[in-house]
Order: sequence, then C-alpha cells, then structure tokens
Amino acid sequence: MPDIVGIRFKSCGKIYDFDSGGLALRSGDKVVIESEFGLNIGSVVEPPHPSDSPPKDLKKVLRVVTDDDLRQKASNEKFEQEARSFCYERIMARGLPMKLVRAEATLDKKRIVFYFTADGRIDFRELVKDLAARFKTRIEMRQIGVRDKAKLVGGFGMCGKELCCKVFLTTFEPISIKMAKQQDLTLNTGKLSGACGRLMCCLGYEYHDGMPAPCAKEQQAETDAAEQEISSEPAETGMVAEHAPAGEPSADGSVAAADRTGDQQKQPHKRRRRRRHKKKPPKNE
Repeated sequence: MPDIVGIRFKSCGKIYDFDSGGLALRSGDKVVIESEFGLNIGSVVEPPHPSDSPPKDLKKVLRVVTDDDLRQKASNEKFEQEARSFCYERIMARGLPMKLVRAEATLDKKRIVFYFTADGRIDFRELVKDLAARFKTRIEMRQIGVRDKAKLVGGFGMCGKELCCKVFLTTFEPISIKMAKQQDLTLNTGKLSGACGRLMCCLGYEYHDGMPAPCAKEQQAETDAAEQEISSEPAETGMVAEHAPAGEPSADGSVAAADRTGDQQKQPHKRRRRRRHKKKPPKNE
C-alpha cells in the first residue's frame, strides 16, 4: 500500500492527497508535484501515513524542492505580473464587464490561470486568443465569487485583524441573518458585512458555540407552542390577549383575557337581572 501525504498549495487552501513516492517527508517540507495542470510547488501538511483504500489515479510527489525550483518560482512571479498587466489591458480594450483578480502560472509555464469576477457569464473567447498569441501557452479563465476574491487578495476586517479566510479558514460555511438574530445583533447589513460584501464569517462562530442543549431546545419549542395558542385565541371587546397568569394584571394594568372570559361565564344571569330592574318608568301623560 502506498503512503499518503497531505499537501497544500496555498496558505489556507484545501489539502490534497498524493503518493509520497517513498520519500521521507515531514510537515513543512516543500515538494514538487505534477498535477493535471502541470508542475507545482506545495507544502507538506500531513506526513506520510499508510492507507488501506487509497484513491485511484493518485499522483506522486516528484522531488523535494531544490534551489533551481525556487529560482524558477521567483522568475514565475515576474512572469505572472506581466501576464496580469497584459490581460488587464486587453480586458479594457475589449470592454469586457469583468474584474481581473490574479494570474498564476505553473512551475513549468505550461499553463496560465486567470482568476476574475463578474456578475454574469462572459464571452471571453477573443480575450483567450489574445493571451494565447502573446504567451504561446495554454490559457485558462476561471470565474470566482466575491468570497474567493477576498481570500486571494486579503485585507483587514472591522475588528482590525487580517481576514479569517486569509489566515485559517479553508472552506466557506453558509452564513444567514438568522445567526445575527440569535445573538441579538443589529440587523443592519452594512455593519454585518465583511470586506467581500457578504455577511461576515465570524457570525457563525458564537452561533454554533452558543447553541442550546437538545433538552433546552425542546422546552423552548413547547413554550413557543403554548404562547402561540394563547395569542391565537380571539380577544373579546377588541382587546389583544396577552400571556399573563390568571388573576394577575398584565403590563398595561388590565386583567388577562382568560379571566375576563371566566367572569362573563359565571355571572350571565346577574347582568340580566340588573337590566330588568333598570327599566325606565313610563312617562306621565
């Protein structure tokens, strides 16, 4: 069975499994691997460990990074800046509604990947032709979302610290306004949005950590159901029914609707008798 090693290509990127190829690797080592896109340099995150059911078509680690690989990597950074500048120029010349984020080239320069954001689908076929004619290599255009853009570019949040997605987040969890309501936060989206324009990822931290226990959830559900029944009863004399204990005044000083209804059922005959005695005497002619 081959030994599996976990490799990450970016600081907070996903971890991919590769065949160690019999190399004695440790966490933090820089290695060169061959993927579907070409040669790349990655960092070892999980040291080699045996696996009973390794994935099919598992790529192997070619070698540990050498000085020549590091010099080639530094040369590629200048090449990526040149490719980004030329691509930005052609986007402006053709008037395409897209925003270029980054250009990345493989270690052997056999492929250049351009990351961009756009509101909808973009017809960039002519742009690809311009890029292929300029760099004589394979061109790939990859559209990403605003969260992925913030992860690539980086920045600082409202807390003054570097963005979580740039520091330690490897995946984006769904964030909803319900999390802010549960924590009694303001519902102003301008104050709850991060650098990417979406709801901040940190809204989910305390929401998941502060979730009540299952028994407390059930008790809260029963309480909500009881309040729903009381508030759904028709109120008499046009007053709103409130959840107050029987015989005690509510917040506005009035007695609960359940008490008033019980009094009307106990004294219907007395009211009728009073009405009989209150008959007006006949007028004297």
